[in-house]
Amino acid sequence: MQDTQGFDESHDVIVIGGGSSGSALAGRLSEDPDTRVLVLEAGADVNNWLGNVPTGAVLMVPSKLHNYAFETVPQPGLGGRRGYVPRGKMLGGSSGINAMVYIRGQREDYDHWAALGNPGWAWDDVLPYFIKSECNDSFGAPLHGSTGPLKVSQLRSDNPLQQVWLAAGREAGHAINADFNGDTQEGIGIYQVTQDRGERCSAARAYLRPHLARPNLRVTVQAQVQRILFDGRRAVGVEAKVGGVLRRLQARREVVLAAGAIQSPQLLMLSGVGDAAQLQAQGIAVLHHLPGVGANLQDHPDFVFGLRSSSLDTFGLSLRGGLAFWQALRRYRAERRGMLTSNFAEGGGFLRSSAAQARPDLQLHFVVAAVEDHARQLTWGHGMSCHVCLLRPRSRGTLKLASPDAGAAPLIDPAFFQHPDDLAEMVAGFKLTRALLNQPALRAYWSRELWSTETRSDADIEALLRRRVDTIYHPVGSCRMGADAMAVVDAELRVHGLQGLRVVDASIMPTLISGNTNAPAMMIGEKAAQMMRWA
Repeated sequence: MQDTQGFDESHDVIVIGGGSSGSALAGRLSEDPDTRVLVLEAGADVNNWLGNVPTGAVLMVPSKLHNYAFETVPQPGLGGRRGYVPRGKMLGGSSGINAMVYIRGQREDYDHWAALGNPGWAWDDVLPYFIKSECNDSFGAPLHGSTGPLKVSQLRSDNPLQQVWLAAGREAGHAINADFNGDTQEGIGIYQVTQDRGERCSAARAYLRPHLARPNLRVTVQAQVQRILFDGRRAVGVEAKVGGVLRRLQARREVVLAAGAIQSPQLLMLSGVGDAAQLQAQGIAVLHHLPGVGANLQDHPDFVFGLRSSSLDTFGLSLRGGLAFWQALRRYRAERRGMLTSNFAEGGGFLRSSAAQARPDLQLHFVVAAVEDHARQLTWGHGMSCHVCLLRPRSRGTLKLASPDAGAAPLIDPAFFQHPDDLAEMVAGFKLTRALLNQPALRAYWSRELWSTETRSDADIEALLRRRVDTIYHPVGSCRMGADAMAVVDAELRVHGLQGLRVVDASIMPTLISGNTNAPAMMIGEKAAQMMRWA
């Protein structure tokens, strides 16, 4: 056993980050009573109405309330604009502020990971962990689980616009898909969500809170990790500010970074692990030259159509809407049903930008509210929106340090539209989505496009995309898994060249998956827990 001298306390495993992957990992590791697990989360435990009522996210996503609210560096592909990168700062991480959409991605995504030199990460390898995680209220074997900690359910909003969305899909000639996580992803449908009887089921609710009474599981919130501590090339603990006090915490077996695609590479670099020249430029002593740290950052570029509507089945600011909201509040309190259970992005779809695509490369989110600038701009009236994002962009960005201060935001560069094919495919996606929105069933519910009415030519569309495209909150890849010189972790998620240190979160994804990244982040935590079980 390692010497505990110089440490304030000791645990077997320290998990840095209580988000989607970290919660899943820690909850599973704590099933072994002989393994002492400490979770360090920089945010609070938001176990109240704000964190549990699904529509509470509308107060957090556009603000700094339990949200890091990062920005990108200026994006040349977006006319020099800065993008917005909300990240949950709470127990449960971004699963506490997201739209709760449960999507796994496509089989080919994971088979591609394995083909890149990551054994054990093909679809047939990861599917059991998705199933183990899931407790689905509608679908069962062989593709779904019914006993896992993560509640996955049909929406309880009872919004009639769901049927309007499906009708428009039929009119446009698209298949209707009842289960985007079934045999095929393609088609138009209604999303399943991570909710438990009308309440948000974050990763913290699923994996941590039910087990806080376990004597071997400890969760410390509002703990800001400053750096990882090493003995030679072995990670032996962390230095963290807890309640404003700097503490040294020992990990007898392993330190696990689960701080997400933004902050996991940041903490590695702050600890002296990364590209040597970049570290030296920040005055950080180089422990281990690992040039892939912060490289390979990827995100889904996304455009949002805004549509004016007078329907009270949409969210908006109006006198009539205010009355509808109070009625919805009463219903929610009585039944846990109705408008307040909405995830906003109730409908969706996975489509191909052209016949040349072998599988869907576009994802749609049909939103029962007019959303502009991530809901940071509010206007009077009601409306609806539709996102279209490119699922497998070719552009690759970076994550770099702006400062050696752990509290400073890093430099986030998703490099949107760096690759010209991304823009061309987004133009095709724009046209396909607009055609769907103009189908008779849906066209009857909106009066005008809010910022794209005059856009007709490809040049017009390209210009509008550069003015409006931004993230849809799916950053991955900045601590890429692989066996080459630019990989950060191996297929067991161990950091190359070091001992006692793993990265377990979406940053390890070699490439983006085709869809929302929250369910895969929890799968990664589940799979890592199995890897880390000691004899």
